[in-house]
Amino acid sequence: MFALLPLRARIAVVVATTCAATLAGCSGGGGGSSSSASPTPHTTSPSKDGALITIKDFAFRPATLTVAPGTKVTVINKDAVPHTVTATGDKVFDTGKVESGQTVRFEAPARPGSYPYICTIHPTMNGSLTVR
Repeated sequence: MFALLPLRARIAVVVATTCAATLAGCSGGGGGSSSSASPTPHTTSPSKDGALITIKDFAFRPATLTVAPGTKVTVINKDAVPHTVTATGDKVFDTGKVESGQTVRFEAPARPGSYPYICTIHPTMNGSLTVR
């Protein structure tokens, strides 16, 4: 397994370089320099701009997602049957029925905490949204 580490490190450098080059091409500045010193957000802790839950093979991916309060969460159903993303307990969010191939959005709660959710059509499907 340790033999794979150098390959993974090389892949990480390629990905980081590609992302940096792509972002540099998107800067709308008129020749000025960019002073973005903040690190790229971790995939489970995106900015308020958005997060993604994909439903595939009767599972939420990722099963655990951490977001900022008020984050817009996009849900994509890649299964052939409808699903829901419904918070348990007080049901602070509920997508309603998301048909096969459909994409919907909801806003993460404003109050920090852990919000377990299920598919009300297939209750064995579950996930957790953490708001920090």
